[in-house]
Amino acid sequence: MSIVVGYLSTREGEAALTAAVAESRRREHKLVVVLSRRAKAEEHALLEAEADAVRDRLDDADIAYEVRQLRLGHDVAEDLITAAEEERAALIVIGLRRRSPVGKLILGSNAQRILLDAPCPVLAVKADPE
Repeated sequence: MSIVVGYLSTREGEAALTAAVAESRRREHKLVVVLSRRAKAEEHALLEAEADAVRDRLDDADIAYEVRQLRLGHDVAEDLITAAEEERAALIVIGLRRRSPVGKLILGSNAQRILLDAPCPVLAVKADPE
């Protein structure tokens, strides 16, 4: 079994990765990091550097892991759900943005789809306030 985490280089993405590493250690499961971003061709080097930084961090964490970079044009929610199904994941970890009172009525569409369609439990975390 594994833990699947959706990662972007944002405060919320960092919070999700931190929580996923902790869950991976606690459960002794492999961590699958899904880097799914709609990027232009000229941003490819930036995304590669981001993936390398994640690998370095996970090497230091001393856990079993896999980093998946998904192609341009894919749907983020579908990417995470598919990875969880393929891995028979025990958990999906996602980061949530802080929202205004009105924004709290409507959860982000990707987060909502993941929560509703995931084949396993979902842990949604927020970044620490600045």
